[in-house]
Amino acid sequence: MIIIAEGLEQSYPSLGHALKVLDDINLTVEPQGFVAIVGPSGSGKTTLLGLLAGLDQPTAGSVKLDGQHLGLLTEDERARLRAEKVGFVFQNFQLIPTLTALENVLVPVELRRILTHRSIGDEEQRASDLLARVGLADRTHHYPAQLSAGEQQRVALARAFANDPKVLFADEPTGNLDAETGQTVIDLLVQLNSEERTTLVLVTHDNELAGRARRVVRLSGGKIVSDGTITSG
Repeated sequence: MIIIAEGLEQSYPSLGHALKVLDDINLTVEPQGFVAIVGPSGSGKTTLLGLLAGLDQPTAGSVKLDGQHLGLLTEDERARLRAEKVGFVFQNFQLIPTLTALENVLVPVELRRILTHRSIGDEEQRASDLLARVGLADRTHHYPAQLSAGEQQRVALARAFANDPKVLFADEPTGNLDAETGQTVIDLLVQLNSEERTTLVLVTHDNELAGRARRVVRLSGGKIVSDGTITSG
């Protein structure tokens, strides 16, 4: 399993007591799996994603990512692990406004080089190729303000795959897009994930996107209430 979460709990101080957001979460994800995490607002979906990616540390329990026990790593070691093995797609795109599309795609590659002193070959050519694969070959030198919301999210998709990650985490990737544009982004995300043979774990309210996953995990009140494999036909 590329992700193993055992007994995860997450609580935050609130009005003098602990507010439990996640409660005894046990979850495994196989390599090249495609898992959608769904549930109502406040059910703990984004919190769980952050714990699985090593962006936060749980109050209790453990997460292993590609064999690495995240709780035993320092903050710098977790950052290096993410730089080497993880890609991210966010609802709000999170592009750097002063960088071109190509430069934004290269950001995780530069971080990887800084943190791990390793490169993955011809990074700029890979970044250009990824932009072409998401239909933005003619937007390479455009800045985010010159791009539509859908184009910005396509840049973000290219960026997520730039460092050749083993695992891609996506948080509401279609949340700020209209239905038609969201469908385009869904198609590209699923296609790139299949071609790159990446493990994809995403949080979504989008029924269309959740329906494309091979497995759907449903949260409610900080607990997993269902976990099932989707069968076609």
